[in-house]
Amino acid sequence: MTAGEKWSPSEKKVARTAYDAALKVALDKTLAELKSRAHVAATPSEIWDVEDFLRQQRRKIDYSQLIQVFANLIRQGYLEENLLVGLSEDKRQTIRKYASWNREG
Repeated sequence: MTAGEKWSPSEKKVARTAYDAALKVALDKTLAELKSRAHVAATPSEIWDVEDFLRQQRRKIDYSQLIQVFANLIRQGYLEENLLVGLSEDKRQTIRKYASWNREG
């Protein structure tokens, strides 16, 4: 798949729904972990550790290319592939391929 490949309106809708669902799961997990870490933070160093955690999570969540985003979200357990039904099969195959590479590396 090339970077300039067009997404149909229905694919864009499926992609948005899947992304929003995965983002909610990721943010809910991040929020729960943040609360846990903040609750036990007792020193200035531990406060900055919480900040580092948030920055790392933001980098994991904020990706610019949807194919890679979906592959990473599947690998991390934030997204079920069945939410991508409606994308073209070649896009889904590419997502599967990237997700499997991520598991191996």
